[in-house]
Amino acid sequence: MDAIIEGLKKRSQRKILDKADRPSQEEAEAAVTTLLKWMGEDVEREGLLDTPKRVAKAYGELFAGYDQDPREALGRTFEEVGGYDDMVLVKDIDFHSHCEHHMVPIIGKAHVAYLPNGKVLGLSKIARTVEIFARRLQTQENMTAEVAYSIDEALNPRGVAVMIEAEHMCMAMRGIKKQGSSTLTTTFTGSFKDDPQEQVRFLAMLRSGDE
Repeated sequence: MDAIIEGLKKRSQRKILDKADRPSQEEAEAAVTTLLKWMGEDVEREGLLDTPKRVAKAYGELFAGYDQDPREALGRTFEEVGGYDDMVLVKDIDFHSHCEHHMVPIIGKAHVAYLPNGKVLGLSKIARTVEIFARRLQTQENMTAEVAYSIDEALNPRGVAVMIEAEHMCMAMRGIKKQGSSTLTTTFTGSFKDDPQEQVRFLAMLRSGDE
């Protein structure tokens, strides 16, 4: 296996607890109540009576990616491509994730391309894969690698290119409080990694229509 793919595989394999091993809904709500008290709130006041339940429900949606398998989302491919073997690019995929260090939002866009090797993916499957990984606690670097590895594993293309650009609220809301700064991360495999011209084409296609 290519060293870069092996590295991506290791980065994308992290343990996810089975549902049977997780705390109950009631325990999650109690944890929210504890945090509210720690902040200094009166949990008995009217505006907070249902907050623990609402927060637990919201977290269930925001972190639904733990219960979703990208391999299933990418499982169906199409081989009737009419001989098409050039780049497929899906850009400007909006996502919202959460930093695993402070559990505050990461807001950004993902751009994903691949070079077919006899079969293609449904375009919505690429966006779905980004969404699955975004709805987990993340670092941007790891998320970039996870998306690239999952597509490479499912499709075995000639190459995959992933770029993510995002603003991290852990920088904007706390610490150095720098609003408006963005972070870019990339992962290239196969021909995108080996051939600089393919990287140039990928970047040029990202810029097309933006000028």
